Amino acid sequence: MTDATLPRARRAKTRIAPFLTEGEAADRKLNRHWRATFLATLAETSNVTRAAEKAGVAANRAYYVRRCEPEFARAWFSALCEGYDHLEMEVLRRLRDSDFTTATGAKYDFGAALRILAAHRVSIGRHRAEMLDQDEEAVLAQIDATLEKILEREEAAKTLHGRPGASDNE
Repeated sequence: MTDATLPRARRAKTRIAPFLTEGEAADRKLNRHWRATFLATLAETSNVTRAAEKAGVAANRAYYVRRCEPEFARAWFSALCEGYDHLEMEVLRRLRDSDFTTATGAKYDFGAALRILAAHRVSIGRHRAEMLDQDEEAVLAQIDATLEKILEREEAAKTLHGRPGASDNE
């Protein structure tokens, strides 16, 4: 059977990379189109499931590629760190602007945001230290100072506004 007599879909796969298996060729095709969208959404949301949905890829596929490719794993971690930076800035903005409700009118959960930031403090600090070529302890001290300022602003806002920034879980 010559290339011209193969079904159209199979001819395309053969032309893409005749030395790859069909699964490997599909992997290459999949990898070309979803990564940028996935990483951008991950940086925006810090949510793997949401990033995968927006990129049109299964979350388990993204995790698989992260395990197999160190460069993608580094980009993934950088995107997550950027997402935590966004969260930190969002909390600060809300406290500065006395913005205690979400777009739906629900109370913004400052407590949850602070717990997330505190839980990832060490990994974010390590990443920032690597990116800025600084001492990890100095970066962690800077993060701690920022979290302390956020807590102080939240307490001040609670005092001024009758605890509107308090979490439902407190």
